[in-house]
Amino acid sequence: MNPYRLAKPLLFSLPPETAHRTIHGLLAAARGTPVEPLLERRYRVEDPRLATRAFGLDFPNPVGVAAGFDKNAEIPTVLSALGFGHVEVGGVTAEPQPGNPRPRMFRLPEDEALINRMGLNNEGADAVGERLAAGPHPDIPVGVNLALSEVTPAEEAPADYRYTYERVADGADYFVVNVSCPNSEGFRDLQNRDSLEAILGTLVDAGADPLLVKLSPDLPDPAVEDALEVVDDLGLDGIIASNTTTSRPDTLRNPNRAERGGLSGKPIEAEATNMIRFIAERTDVPVVGVGGVSDAESAYRKIRAGAEMVQLYTGMVYEGPSISRDINRGLLDLLDRDGFDDVADAVGSGL
Repeated sequence: MNPYRLAKPLLFSLPPETAHRTIHGLLAAARGTPVEPLLERRYRVEDPRLATRAFGLDFPNPVGVAAGFDKNAEIPTVLSALGFGHVEVGGVTAEPQPGNPRPRMFRLPEDEALINRMGLNNEGADAVGERLAAGPHPDIPVGVNLALSEVTPAEEAPADYRYTYERVADGADYFVVNVSCPNSEGFRDLQNRDSLEAILGTLVDAGADPLLVKLSPDLPDPAVEDALEVVDDLGLDGIIASNTTTSRPDTLRNPNRAERGGLSGKPIEAEATNMIRFIAERTDVPVVGVGGVSDAESAYRKIRAGAEMVQLYTGMVYEGPSISRDINRGLLDLLDRDGFDDVADAVGSGL
């Protein structure tokens, strides 16, 4: 019996943010204790066919934790013990932020989805940077999602991002520029070409490397193509596709579909995969696929569409801490079924 299946009804009786804090607290309590190696033995899948290399880094498997789960870099080592191949912490802003008023996270159980309008609540770049530098550092890559402080006007965005980068630089393996959060003021205009060039150019000049950008699924195709030109012109190392969406598919059944915020989970899986395919057909930089990853099949679809790796958050809410193990085991079966030697062979095979 899966222990999470037993605990899930109790957790789902709590408000979503309370349940998240409870799970996060339990994982934090395991940090640095004998529980961590026990988790490793239970959840890690070690197989060279899963090993992935992207933007100059080595990943033991292609399944990572998306930004938002560990906002303040408190549990990267425990998430590594749960079998994930990388962790992206944040979003981190230059200034500490309380986020939007509660309630600001909503479950849609029938749809296996979440809607959130958290508003980038985090402890700020100084605190997160100190925590990352102090360690311990897990044996998997850790990225930092860099976001814009809500108090910062758009014209000062490049300096704001640079401040955050410089505070977290010593403790991270890669950096992601988040210009696509739908739940915080000031982000909507950051994805136009001039803003992107100014922000990303400032970070390139500051030495941010590897540097990726996270795009919105709500961008029209011409805007995505503009962003890809900026990525190529500045020599960025990768793209994360994509963030949560403000759109609402007609298939949503739960009444919470009316809540304002970014939708994540199974209902956006096909849309996110299509965006990965669109990007992978137009650029050679690595793509990290996010959106609706909940099992091996959904991860495999993104890999075959051109994603070098995938990330998840909502899937863990619904499937529990075994999700990375289950996806990695399933990926090995799918690779065998289709005659691929390893994950790298499967990347883009569906294009």
